[in-house]
Order: sequence, then structure tokens, then C-alpha cells
Amino acid sequence: MGAVQIAENIYWVGAMDWNIRHFHGPAYSTHKGTTYNSYLIIDDKVTLVDTVYGPFSDVLLKNIAEITDPSKIDYVVSNHVETDHSGGLPAIMALNPGAKVFCSKKGEEGLRKHYFGDWDYQVVKTGTQVSLGRRSLTFVEAPMLHWPDSMFTYVNEDAILLPNDAFGQHIATAFRFDDEVSMEEVMVEAAKYYANILTPFSDLVLKKLEEVTAMGIPIKMIGPSHGIIWRKDPSRIIRAYASWARGDTREKAVIAYDTMWESTAKMGYAILQGFVDEGVEAKLYAISSSDRNDIIKEILDARMVVVGSPTINKDFLATVGPLLDDLKGLRPKAKLGAAFGSYGWSGESIKNIEERLASAGVTIAEPGLRFKWVPTEDELERSREYGRNLARRLKDTG
Repeated sequence: MGAVQIAENIYWVGAMDWNIRHFHGPAYSTHKGTTYNSYLIIDDKVTLVDTVYGPFSDVLLKNIAEITDPSKIDYVVSNHVETDHSGGLPAIMALNPGAKVFCSKKGEEGLRKHYFGDWDYQVVKTGTQVSLGRRSLTFVEAPMLHWPDSMFTYVNEDAILLPNDAFGQHIATAFRFDDEVSMEEVMVEAAKYYANILTPFSDLVLKKLEEVTAMGIPIKMIGPSHGIIWRKDPSRIIRAYASWARGDTREKAVIAYDTMWESTAKMGYAILQGFVDEGVEAKLYAISSSDRNDIIKEILDARMVVVGSPTINKDFLATVGPLLDDLKGLRPKAKLGAAFGSYGWSGESIKNIEERLASAGVTIAEPGLRFKWVPTEDELERSREYGRNLARRLKDTG
């Protein structure tokens, strides 16, 4: 895809990655690809805000060349060191060795260690302004959103916020703007992005939103570094971030389990029926055949997470561990939890799941449910009642 004008003399010059299916190594699934967004500002000082992932450097240069000679860049802004945004920097600097590189203090440290370039670094802080000629930029430090070096760039005269990894989504689309694509699809990917990447920094997200609000700056457009550009209603994603950062939940449960010989699965389906009996939305996932990042996305706005596993080697199944590890690392807010499972010899999986949920900050709503071997019809009814009890507890906390 070629360059796209987003405002007068401001262009998207990034790259589309239609085929990537895993990000951060295997840690994040990208079923719908992604974009590496880079923005070119034509002014007295030609400025490039962020670059692209290194293998797409030729695409970046080609898109810039549609607008201006890539060797005419005066300023480069690096909002974030991570290589999906800075990987194209060596190619840009090879053509523009005298260009100034604007970044945070941590950004300079990271860029030097990634690329070993002795470039003209200009360290900026919150409130630092740089004139480009007819336009000017203001920088806002955003440490730990989601790296220590992260910062936002604001184009004052156009009220455009370029916040790098904030407000983005991993999605490749044929169009660049929110009013050109399916918002339902975009918001699903935005929620998945927040749930799996930004959840641990939710308190910082709230503070940064408050800080930007206190600055009193209008925001007419948001150009993140992944996904679509918000021009029709940028407040929509800001409101969503505020809600996710507060840990707002609704009457919804996520049941995630794995099973050896279907006994734990039978319990999971019965527990699901219990939630349905009480009129509570619930979603059921077999962990070994589901995408873990998609499960985490569903947990984002759910008030309750219920985890099931049989016992093997005095513990839960190995396939269940990564989900529990994710929850411990992400520490989602305001969650209730419970555990269930079938067992043959001992049955420690229930206690161990409860301990792992508690270590993630999840409040255990009911003592775990376990049955020996294959559950009887009576035990399946008790499983349904367990689900109904959990649903009632969920409602009580609404």
C-alpha cells in the first residue's frame, strides 16, 4: 500500500503485514495481521514520526518517496524503541546521517543499545515543544505504556495525537481510518490488544489519561502505531481505555478448562448450564484447542473466571499453566474466580488452581468443586448448581 494523506501535508507512510500470525515471538496471536504505522510531516523541517519493523524498511522508503525524497528528512521522532517501530531507523539514518532523533532519555539508551548508531539524539520530556515551521510538536512521556521509554507526540496545529502503542490494534485492513472499516471488528482487536499487553499498566493508563485531559488539548485524530487511525470518533477508544483501565466488568463469566478423558469437560458444560439457568452470559473454552490471547480478551470485561483441570502428578494439566501464568502477570482488576475438575488418585489440581488465581489478585468466590473419576448424573446436577451459585455470587457483586 502506498502513502495515504491523513491531514494537509501529513501522511501515513507505514507498512501492512497481512500474513504475520504471531507477535512478540509466540506470545501474541495476530489472526488478522498487523500494520506498522509511520507518519511523515512535510514542513520546513521534514519530520518522520516512528518507522516500521526492519524487514519492511524498503516499503517505508518507497512510501516516503511518493511524497518527498527520503534523504530530505530533518527530524525523526522515536516514540518507542521496540523494533516493530524503530526497525526502519537505520535505513532512514543511513540516508540522513545529520537528522535529529527526538526521543525520551530511556529511548536514547534503548536506541543506542539496539542499533549502535552515534546519531544526533535530542532528549525530550513532557511539555517539550519543537517547531517544524508552520507546525509544532509537543511531547508527552508515557513510561511503562508499555516500555520505560514510551512517549506520545502531539501535532499542535492539527490536534493529532501520535501515541505509538496506545490505542492500537493488531489488524491489517485495506483502509486506514475508523470510518472506512468495521468498528465491531476493530474494537474486538483493540480489546484483545489492551487485555494482553496493557492490562498490567492500567493504573498508569488512568493517570496518563487524566494527565492528557488536564493539559486541555483537543484531540481530533489519533494515529497509533498499529491498526487503524481514529478520525471519526477518537473519543470512542479513549472511553474504552478508561473503562478497561478501571477494570469495569459486566455480568459475564469465562470458563476455561482442559481435560484428559472428558470428565472435567462434562463438569465444565454443566457449570456453563448453571450460569445460563441464572441468565448470566458465560463462555466456555477448552484451553488446548483455543487461542490463549482470545481467552484473555474475553476475561477483560468478565466479572468471573472459572478454571478447570483434572489432576496429574499432583497438579493441574500443563496446558492450563500458561493461562494461569498470564493472569498472574496481567493481574486484571475486580475478578472473581473458582476452580473445578475430576481426579482419580488425589485431586490437588483444585487447590493449586485456586492458589494461582489468588496470586493473580482474583477473589475466590466459592470453594472448588471436584469429583472422582467420571461424574454421575447426580454430580453433574451438583455441577449445574455450582454454576448457578457462582452466577448468583457474580450478580451480587454487580
